Amino acid sequence: MKLGSIANEQPAGTPKPLAGVRVLAAEQMAAMPFGTQLLARLGADVVKVEHPKSGDSGRGSTPAVEDPFGRNVGATYLRNNLNKRSITIDLKAPEGVALFLELSTKFDIVCENFRAGTADRLGIGYEAVKAHKPDIVYASVSGFGNDPASPYMNRAAYASVVEGMSGIYEYKRKPSRSPQANPVGALGDISSALFCVVGILAALRHRDLTGEGQQIDVAMLDATMAMTDIVSNFYSMGISSEAESGVGIVETFAAGEGHFVLQCVREHHFAELAKIVGHPEWLEDERLAVRSGWSVHFDDMLKPAIEAWAKSMTNKEAVEALAKVGLAAGESNTSADIVGDPHVSARHMLIEMDRPDPSSGDPVLIPGNPIKMSRTQEGPETRVPWLGEHTDEILAAELGLDAEAIEALRANGVVGPTP
Repeated sequence: MKLGSIANEQPAGTPKPLAGVRVLAAEQMAAMPFGTQLLARLGADVVKVEHPKSGDSGRGSTPAVEDPFGRNVGATYLRNNLNKRSITIDLKAPEGVALFLELSTKFDIVCENFRAGTADRLGIGYEAVKAHKPDIVYASVSGFGNDPASPYMNRAAYASVVEGMSGIYEYKRKPSRSPQANPVGALGDISSALFCVVGILAALRHRDLTGEGQQIDVAMLDATMAMTDIVSNFYSMGISSEAESGVGIVETFAAGEGHFVLQCVREHHFAELAKIVGHPEWLEDERLAVRSGWSVHFDDMLKPAIEAWAKSMTNKEAVEALAKVGLAAGESNTSADIVGDPHVSARHMLIEMDRPDPSSGDPVLIPGNPIKMSRTQEGPETRVPWLGEHTDEILAAELGLDAEAIEALRANGVVGPTP
Protein backbone atom coordinates (compact mmCIF):
# COMPACT_ATOMS: atom_id res chain seq x y z
CA MET A 1 0.00 0.00 0.00
CA LYS A 2 1.26 3.46 -0.82
CA LEU A 3 0.32 6.70 0.88
CA GLY A 4 1.94 10.11 0.66
CA SER A 5 3.37 11.70 3.77
CA ILE A 6 0.89 13.71 5.83
CA ALA A 7 1.84 16.96 7.58
CA ASN A 8 0.47 16.86 11.11
CA GLU A 9 1.51 17.34 14.71
CA GLN A 10 1.50 13.72 15.82
CA PRO A 11 4.80 12.29 17.04
CA ALA A 12 5.76 8.97 15.49
CA GLY A 13 4.23 6.04 17.33
CA THR A 14 1.37 7.98 18.90
CA PRO A 15 -1.76 5.76 19.10
CA LYS A 16 -4.70 6.58 16.86
CA PRO A 17 -7.97 7.75 18.50
CA LEU A 18 -9.63 4.31 18.42
CA ALA A 19 -6.56 2.29 19.36
CA GLY A 20 -7.69 -0.50 21.67
CA VAL A 21 -11.26 -0.52 20.36
CA ARG A 22 -12.13 -3.94 18.94
CA VAL A 23 -14.78 -4.70 16.33
CA LEU A 24 -16.24 -8.07 15.32
CA ALA A 25 -18.13 -7.59 12.05
CA ALA A 26 -20.49 -10.05 10.35
CA GLU A 27 -20.79 -7.87 7.28
CA GLN A 28 -21.06 -7.88 3.52
CA MET A 29 -21.13 -5.61 0.46
CA ALA A 30 -20.76 -1.90 1.28
CA ALA A 31 -22.92 -0.30 3.98
CA MET A 32 -21.34 -1.85 7.06
CA PRO A 33 -17.91 -2.61 5.54
CA PHE A 34 -17.39 1.07 4.65
CA GLY A 35 -18.20 2.00 8.24
CA THR A 36 -15.89 -0.56 9.83
CA GLN A 37 -13.12 0.39 7.39
CA LEU A 38 -13.47 3.96 8.65
CA LEU A 39 -13.22 2.71 12.25
CA ALA A 40 -10.11 0.76 11.27
CA ARG A 41 -8.59 3.85 9.69
CA LEU A 42 -9.09 5.61 13.01
CA GLY A 43 -7.23 2.85 14.83
CA ALA A 44 -9.80 0.17 15.70
CA ASP A 45 -8.93 -3.52 15.37
CA VAL A 46 -11.55 -4.94 12.98
CA VAL A 47 -12.09 -8.68 12.57
CA LYS A 48 -14.33 -9.54 9.64
CA VAL A 49 -16.43 -12.72 9.80
CA GLU A 50 -17.02 -14.33 6.40
CA HIS A 51 -18.69 -17.46 5.04
CA PRO A 52 -16.12 -20.26 4.70
CA LYS A 53 -16.81 -20.84 0.99
CA SER A 54 -18.15 -17.67 -0.60
CA GLY A 55 -16.99 -15.02 1.86
CA ASP A 56 -18.44 -11.52 1.88
CA SER A 57 -20.79 -11.23 -1.11
CA GLY A 58 -18.81 -8.16 -2.16
CA ARG A 59 -16.06 -10.54 -3.25
CA GLY A 60 -18.39 -11.70 -6.03
CA SER A 61 -18.94 -8.22 -7.47
CA THR A 62 -17.51 -7.03 -10.77
CA PRO A 63 -15.03 -5.89 -11.95
CA ALA A 64 -12.66 -8.10 -10.01
CA VAL A 65 -9.02 -9.10 -9.57
CA GLU A 66 -7.67 -12.49 -8.56
CA ASP A 67 -6.15 -13.11 -5.14
CA PRO A 68 -2.95 -15.20 -4.85
CA PHE A 69 -5.07 -18.37 -4.81
CA GLY A 70 -6.94 -17.67 -8.06
CA ARG A 71 -10.19 -16.55 -6.39
CA ASN A 72 -12.02 -13.43 -7.53
CA VAL A 73 -11.98 -10.36 -5.29
CA GLY A 74 -14.63 -7.92 -6.51
CA ALA A 75 -14.38 -4.14 -6.61
CA THR A 76 -16.99 -3.68 -3.86
CA TYR A 77 -14.85 -5.74 -1.52
CA LEU A 78 -11.64 -3.97 -2.53
CA ARG A 79 -13.06 -0.52 -1.75
CA ASN A 80 -14.36 -1.32 1.72
CA ASN A 81 -12.03 -3.69 3.56
CA LEU A 82 -8.62 -2.15 4.08
CA ASN A 83 -6.93 -2.65 7.46
CA LYS A 84 -9.06 -5.64 8.52
CA ARG A 85 -8.45 -9.29 9.36
CA SER A 86 -10.63 -12.10 7.97
CA ILE A 87 -11.92 -15.16 9.82
CA THR A 88 -14.27 -17.69 8.23
CA ILE A 89 -17.15 -19.08 10.32
CA ASP A 90 -20.27 -20.92 9.17
CA LEU A 91 -22.98 -19.00 11.02
CA LYS A 92 -25.62 -21.51 9.90
CA ALA A 93 -23.94 -24.23 11.93
CA PRO A 94 -24.64 -24.36 15.70
CA GLU A 95 -20.93 -24.75 16.37
CA GLY A 96 -20.28 -21.65 14.27
CA VAL A 97 -22.83 -19.62 16.21
CA ALA A 98 -21.28 -20.75 19.49
CA LEU A 99 -17.84 -19.77 18.19
CA PHE A 100 -19.08 -16.32 17.16
CA LEU A 101 -20.72 -15.72 20.54
CA GLU A 102 -17.58 -16.80 22.38
CA LEU A 103 -15.50 -14.46 20.22
CA SER A 104 -17.90 -11.58 20.86
CA THR A 105 -16.87 -11.53 24.53
CA LYS A 106 -13.41 -10.35 23.46
CA PHE A 107 -14.70 -7.34 21.50
CA ASP A 108 -16.16 -3.92 22.25
CA ILE A 109 -18.42 -3.74 19.21
CA VAL A 110 -20.34 -6.30 17.16
CA CYS A 111 -21.58 -5.19 13.74
CA GLU A 112 -23.94 -6.84 11.27
CA ASN A 113 -25.79 -5.81 8.12
CA PHE A 114 -27.94 -8.80 7.30
CA ARG A 115 -31.54 -8.31 6.25
CA ALA A 116 -33.56 -7.28 9.31
CA GLY A 117 -34.25 -10.24 11.61
CA THR A 118 -31.60 -12.51 10.07
CA ALA A 119 -29.07 -12.08 12.88
CA ASP A 120 -31.74 -13.02 15.44
CA ARG A 121 -32.71 -16.10 13.43
CA LEU A 122 -29.07 -17.16 13.19
CA GLY A 123 -28.66 -16.74 16.95
CA ILE A 124 -26.19 -13.84 16.83
CA GLY A 125 -28.63 -10.94 17.33
CA TYR A 126 -28.29 -8.26 19.98
CA GLU A 127 -30.00 -10.16 22.78
CA ALA A 128 -27.93 -13.28 22.18
CA VAL A 129 -24.66 -11.35 22.12
CA LYS A 130 -25.67 -9.21 25.11
CA ALA A 131 -26.30 -12.39 27.12
CA HIS A 132 -22.61 -13.21 26.66
CA LYS A 133 -21.27 -9.66 26.97
CA PRO A 134 -23.73 -7.29 28.70
CA ASP A 135 -21.89 -4.07 27.84
CA ILE A 136 -21.57 -4.81 24.12
CA VAL A 137 -22.13 -2.03 21.58
CA TYR A 138 -24.09 -3.77 18.83
CA ALA A 139 -24.58 -2.03 15.48
CA SER A 140 -27.09 -3.11 12.84
CA VAL A 141 -27.59 -1.70 9.35
CA SER A 142 -30.44 -2.97 7.17
CA GLY A 143 -32.66 -1.60 4.46
CA PHE A 144 -35.50 -0.56 6.75
CA GLY A 145 -34.35 -1.20 10.29
CA ASN A 146 -35.32 -3.79 12.86
CA ASP A 147 -38.59 -2.13 13.84
CA PRO A 148 -41.66 -4.30 13.12
CA ALA A 149 -43.67 -1.08 12.78
CA SER A 150 -42.08 -0.60 9.34
CA PRO A 151 -44.12 -2.31 6.60
CA TYR A 152 -40.85 -2.80 4.68
CA MET A 153 -38.85 -4.46 7.45
CA ASN A 154 -38.55 -7.81 5.67
CA ARG A 155 -37.61 -6.41 2.26
CA ALA A 156 -34.13 -6.75 0.81
CA ALA A 157 -32.41 -3.52 -0.15
CA TYR A 158 -29.43 -2.17 -1.99
CA ALA A 159 -28.35 1.46 -2.28
CA SER A 160 -30.39 2.08 -5.42
CA VAL A 161 -33.57 0.75 -3.77
CA VAL A 162 -33.49 3.11 -0.80
CA GLU A 163 -32.31 6.00 -2.96
CA GLY A 164 -35.36 5.57 -5.19
CA MET A 165 -37.65 5.25 -2.17
CA SER A 166 -36.19 8.44 -0.66
CA GLY A 167 -37.80 10.41 -3.49
CA ILE A 168 -34.61 11.87 -4.92
CA TYR A 169 -34.87 10.05 -8.25
CA GLU A 170 -38.29 11.49 -8.99
CA TYR A 171 -37.34 14.90 -7.62
CA LYS A 172 -34.35 15.07 -9.99
CA ARG A 173 -36.09 13.44 -12.97
CA LYS A 174 -36.05 15.45 -16.18
CA PRO A 175 -39.35 15.82 -18.07
CA SER A 176 -40.03 12.96 -20.51
CA ARG A 177 -37.20 10.86 -19.02
CA SER A 178 -37.26 7.88 -16.68
CA PRO A 179 -35.72 8.19 -13.21
CA GLN A 180 -31.99 7.46 -13.21
CA ALA A 181 -30.76 4.82 -10.76
CA ASN A 182 -27.46 5.14 -8.87
CA PRO A 183 -26.63 8.65 -10.14
CA VAL A 184 -23.95 9.14 -7.48
CA GLY A 185 -22.69 5.63 -6.78
CA ALA A 186 -23.47 4.20 -3.35
CA LEU A 187 -25.16 7.12 -1.59
CA GLY A 188 -27.56 4.75 0.21
CA ASP A 189 -24.68 2.58 1.45
CA ILE A 190 -22.18 5.21 2.50
CA SER A 191 -24.70 7.48 4.19
CA SER A 192 -25.84 4.47 6.24
CA ALA A 193 -22.25 3.64 7.11
CA LEU A 194 -21.50 7.18 8.27
CA PHE A 195 -24.58 7.44 10.49
CA CYS A 196 -23.77 4.00 11.91
CA VAL A 197 -20.23 5.11 12.80
CA VAL A 198 -21.61 8.22 14.50
CA GLY A 199 -23.95 5.99 16.51
CA ILE A 200 -21.13 3.62 17.45
CA LEU A 201 -18.92 6.44 18.68
CA ALA A 202 -21.79 7.93 20.69
CA ALA A 203 -22.59 4.50 22.19
CA LEU A 204 -18.94 4.03 23.18
CA ARG A 205 -19.04 7.41 24.91
CA HIS A 206 -22.29 6.43 26.66
CA ARG A 207 -20.64 3.22 27.84
CA ASP A 208 -17.67 5.21 29.16
CA LEU A 209 -20.09 7.29 31.24
CA THR A 210 -22.52 4.60 32.39
CA GLY A 211 -20.96 1.20 31.80
CA GLU A 212 -23.94 0.26 29.65
CA GLY A 213 -23.89 -1.12 26.12
CA GLN A 214 -26.70 -0.70 23.61
CA GLN A 215 -27.85 -1.44 20.08
CA ILE A 216 -27.59 1.02 17.18
CA ASP A 217 -30.20 0.35 14.50
CA VAL A 218 -29.67 2.22 11.21
CA ALA A 219 -32.15 1.89 8.35
CA MET A 220 -30.65 2.66 4.95
CA LEU A 221 -33.85 4.45 3.92
CA ASP A 222 -33.65 6.71 6.99
CA ALA A 223 -30.01 7.56 6.29
CA THR A 224 -30.72 8.29 2.64
CA MET A 225 -33.67 10.50 3.51
CA ALA A 226 -31.36 12.53 5.72
CA MET A 227 -28.98 12.97 2.78
CA THR A 228 -31.79 13.89 0.38
CA ASP A 229 -33.55 16.19 2.82
CA ILE A 230 -34.69 18.67 0.17
CA VAL A 231 -37.26 16.17 -1.11
CA SER A 232 -39.57 16.24 1.92
CA ASN A 233 -38.61 19.75 2.99
CA PHE A 234 -39.41 21.30 -0.39
CA TYR A 235 -42.59 19.20 -0.69
CA SER A 236 -43.84 20.78 2.53
CA MET A 237 -43.35 24.13 0.81
CA GLY A 238 -45.36 23.14 -2.27
CA ILE A 239 -42.45 21.99 -4.47
CA SER A 240 -42.39 18.38 -5.67
CA SER A 241 -39.62 18.46 -8.29
CA GLU A 242 -36.41 20.27 -9.04
CA ALA A 243 -38.02 21.91 -12.06
CA GLU A 244 -40.48 23.65 -9.72
CA SER A 245 -37.90 24.69 -7.12
CA GLY A 246 -36.98 28.11 -8.49
CA VAL A 247 -33.75 28.00 -6.47
CA GLY A 248 -31.68 29.33 -9.34
CA ILE A 249 -29.08 27.80 -11.64
CA VAL A 250 -27.66 24.39 -10.68
CA GLU A 251 -26.57 22.88 -13.96
CA THR A 252 -23.82 21.55 -16.21
CA PHE A 253 -22.57 23.39 -19.28
CA ALA A 254 -20.46 22.49 -22.30
CA ALA A 255 -17.16 24.29 -22.79
CA GLY A 256 -15.09 24.04 -25.95
CA GLU A 257 -13.51 21.03 -24.32
CA GLY A 258 -15.30 19.18 -21.53
CA HIS A 259 -18.16 20.27 -19.27
CA PHE A 260 -18.36 22.28 -16.07
CA VAL A 261 -20.83 22.68 -13.21
CA LEU A 262 -22.16 26.06 -12.10
CA GLN A 263 -24.32 26.86 -9.09
CA CYS A 264 -25.73 30.36 -9.07
CA VAL A 265 -28.52 30.77 -6.51
CA ARG A 266 -28.10 34.36 -5.31
CA GLU A 267 -28.93 37.62 -7.07
CA HIS A 268 -25.49 39.18 -6.58
CA HIS A 269 -23.92 36.08 -8.10
CA PHE A 270 -26.28 36.31 -11.07
CA ALA A 271 -25.09 39.89 -11.59
CA GLU A 272 -21.49 38.67 -11.79
CA LEU A 273 -22.50 35.88 -14.16
CA ALA A 274 -24.32 38.28 -16.48
CA LYS A 275 -21.27 40.51 -16.67
CA ILE A 276 -18.66 37.82 -17.23
CA VAL A 277 -20.58 36.09 -20.04
CA GLY A 278 -21.16 39.42 -21.77
CA HIS A 279 -24.87 39.94 -21.10
CA PRO A 280 -25.22 42.85 -18.66
CA GLU A 281 -28.68 43.54 -20.15
CA TRP A 282 -29.97 40.54 -18.20
CA LEU A 283 -29.87 42.72 -15.11
CA GLU A 284 -32.48 45.06 -16.62
CA ASP A 285 -34.69 42.28 -17.97
CA GLU A 286 -37.83 41.92 -15.85
CA ARG A 287 -38.13 38.29 -16.90
CA LEU A 288 -34.88 37.56 -15.03
CA ALA A 289 -35.54 39.74 -12.00
CA VAL A 290 -36.30 36.75 -9.74
CA ARG A 291 -34.76 33.28 -9.53
CA SER A 292 -37.85 31.53 -10.84
CA GLY A 293 -37.36 33.50 -14.06
CA TRP A 294 -33.87 32.09 -14.40
CA SER A 295 -35.41 28.61 -14.50
CA VAL A 296 -38.14 29.60 -16.97
CA HIS A 297 -35.63 31.11 -19.39
CA PHE A 298 -32.74 28.78 -18.71
CA ASP A 299 -33.00 26.80 -21.96
CA ASP A 300 -33.82 29.66 -24.34
CA MET A 301 -31.59 32.40 -22.90
CA LEU A 302 -29.14 31.52 -20.16
CA LYS A 303 -27.66 28.17 -21.16
CA PRO A 304 -27.03 29.12 -24.83
CA ALA A 305 -25.32 32.35 -23.77
CA ILE A 306 -23.16 30.69 -21.09
CA GLU A 307 -22.09 27.94 -23.47
CA ALA A 308 -21.35 30.46 -26.24
CA TRP A 309 -19.09 32.31 -23.80
CA ALA A 310 -17.30 29.05 -22.84
CA LYS A 311 -16.98 27.73 -26.40
CA SER A 312 -13.42 29.03 -26.85
CA MET A 313 -12.23 27.60 -23.52
CA THR A 314 -11.57 24.29 -21.87
CA ASN A 315 -13.77 23.49 -18.93
CA LYS A 316 -10.83 24.22 -16.61
CA GLU A 317 -10.33 27.66 -18.14
CA ALA A 318 -14.04 28.44 -17.84
CA VAL A 319 -14.06 27.38 -14.19
CA GLU A 320 -11.02 29.48 -13.39
CA ALA A 321 -12.64 32.55 -14.98
CA LEU A 322 -15.88 32.02 -13.06
CA ALA A 323 -14.03 31.41 -9.79
CA LYS A 324 -12.14 34.70 -10.16
CA VAL A 325 -15.40 36.66 -9.91
CA GLY A 326 -16.58 34.64 -6.90
CA LEU A 327 -18.87 32.15 -8.65
CA ALA A 328 -19.09 28.54 -7.46
CA ALA A 329 -18.04 26.36 -10.39
CA GLY A 330 -16.11 23.18 -10.97
CA GLU A 331 -15.04 20.85 -13.73
CA SER A 332 -17.32 17.92 -14.57
CA ASN A 333 -14.46 15.46 -14.33
CA THR A 334 -14.02 12.19 -16.14
CA SER A 335 -12.65 9.27 -14.15
CA ALA A 336 -9.19 9.97 -15.60
CA ASP A 337 -9.51 13.63 -14.57
CA ILE A 338 -10.27 12.90 -10.93
CA VAL A 339 -7.50 10.29 -10.67
CA GLY A 340 -5.02 12.89 -11.92
CA ASP A 341 -6.43 15.86 -10.02
CA PRO A 342 -3.89 17.90 -8.01
CA HIS A 343 -6.30 18.39 -5.10
CA VAL A 344 -6.77 14.63 -4.83
CA SER A 345 -3.01 14.17 -4.77
CA ALA A 346 -2.44 16.96 -2.24
CA ARG A 347 -5.09 15.55 0.11
CA HIS A 348 -3.94 11.92 -0.31
CA MET A 349 -7.41 10.88 -1.38
CA LEU A 350 -6.31 7.94 -3.53
CA ILE A 351 -4.19 5.06 -2.30
CA GLU A 352 -2.82 2.16 -4.28
CA MET A 353 -3.25 -1.51 -3.52
CA ASP A 354 -0.84 -3.65 -5.51
CA ARG A 355 -2.50 -6.51 -7.34
CA PRO A 356 -1.43 -10.00 -6.23
CA ASP A 357 0.05 -10.55 -9.70
CA PRO A 358 1.78 -7.29 -10.72
CA SER A 359 1.76 -8.40 -14.36
CA SER A 360 -2.06 -8.32 -14.30
CA GLY A 361 -2.24 -4.53 -14.36
CA ASP A 362 -1.72 -1.30 -12.49
CA PRO A 363 -2.47 -1.05 -8.76
CA VAL A 364 -6.10 -0.85 -7.68
CA LEU A 365 -7.06 2.67 -6.59
CA ILE A 366 -9.12 3.05 -3.41
CA PRO A 367 -10.38 6.36 -1.97
CA GLY A 368 -8.43 7.56 1.02
CA ASN A 369 -9.76 8.73 4.37
CA PRO A 370 -11.63 12.07 4.08
CA ILE A 371 -11.12 12.74 7.81
CA LYS A 372 -7.96 14.81 8.23
CA MET A 373 -6.84 15.32 11.83
CA SER A 374 -3.97 17.53 12.97
CA ARG A 375 -2.81 15.17 15.74
CA THR A 376 -3.58 11.83 14.13
CA GLN A 377 -1.25 10.36 11.54
CA GLU A 378 -2.92 9.17 8.35
CA GLY A 379 -2.09 5.63 7.31
CA PRO A 380 -0.33 3.36 6.88
CA GLU A 381 -2.98 1.25 5.16
CA THR A 382 -2.90 -2.53 4.83
CA ARG A 383 -4.39 -4.40 1.88
CA VAL A 384 -7.74 -6.19 2.08
CA PRO A 385 -7.53 -9.63 3.67
CA TRP A 386 -7.77 -12.75 1.59
CA LEU A 387 -10.68 -15.00 2.54
CA GLY A 388 -10.06 -16.58 5.94
CA GLU A 389 -6.47 -15.39 5.98
CA HIS A 390 -6.39 -14.79 9.74
CA THR A 391 -8.68 -17.60 10.95
CA ASP A 392 -6.04 -19.64 12.76
CA GLU A 393 -4.31 -16.57 14.18
CA ILE A 394 -7.56 -15.17 15.63
CA LEU A 395 -8.83 -18.44 17.09
CA ALA A 396 -5.49 -19.09 18.76
CA ALA A 397 -5.04 -15.57 20.13
CA GLU A 398 -8.62 -14.86 21.20
CA LEU A 399 -9.86 -18.27 22.34
CA GLY A 400 -6.62 -20.11 23.05
CA LEU A 401 -7.40 -22.90 20.57
CA ASP A 402 -4.47 -25.08 19.54
CA ALA A 403 -3.81 -26.39 16.03
CA GLU A 404 -5.61 -29.66 16.74
CA ALA A 405 -8.79 -27.90 17.92
CA ILE A 406 -8.78 -25.58 14.93
CA GLU A 407 -8.33 -28.49 12.53
CA ALA A 408 -11.28 -30.25 14.18
CA LEU A 409 -13.44 -27.19 13.51
CA ARG A 410 -12.16 -27.15 9.95
CA ALA A 411 -12.90 -30.83 9.43
CA ASN A 412 -16.51 -30.20 10.55
CA GLY A 413 -16.89 -27.26 8.15
CA VAL A 414 -17.29 -24.71 10.96
CA VAL A 415 -14.36 -22.68 9.67
CA GLY A 416 -12.90 -22.58 6.20
CA PRO A 417 -9.64 -23.98 4.84
CA THR A 418 -6.37 -22.16 5.34
CA PRO A 419 -5.83 -19.96 2.28
